[in-house]
Amino acid sequence: MATGKEKAVKKEVSCPVEATLRAIGGRWKVLILHHLLGGTKRFGELTRALKGVSARTLTKQLRELEACGVIHRKVYPQIPPMVEYSLTAVGKQLEPVLMAMHDWGEKHG
Repeated sequence: MATGKEKAVKKEVSCPVEATLRAIGGRWKVLILHHLLGGTKRFGELTRALKGVSARTLTKQLRELEACGVIHRKVYPQIPPMVEYSLTAVGKQLEPVLMAMHDWGEKHG
């Protein structure tokens, strides 16, 4: 029987595809990144572009992408507060992956 420590070690072992899926997996994250390829967006712009996403879900997905270092969140000190989201250098490296997904979807979707 495996101990808790052995189970934790097994969870840490992963392939590069799994690491990528951890960072960008899920319906909304990929769509968020796709829209940010076009440039910096504000929360409201992303909400309108991602028809059907709740504010709570979008906030959670943006926080997770920021924690992975894929997007940057810039807060402007004004009233009301303005927040912009953009891709980091790491996030921009995902462009060929996202474009390949886009092309595949056009051919087979």
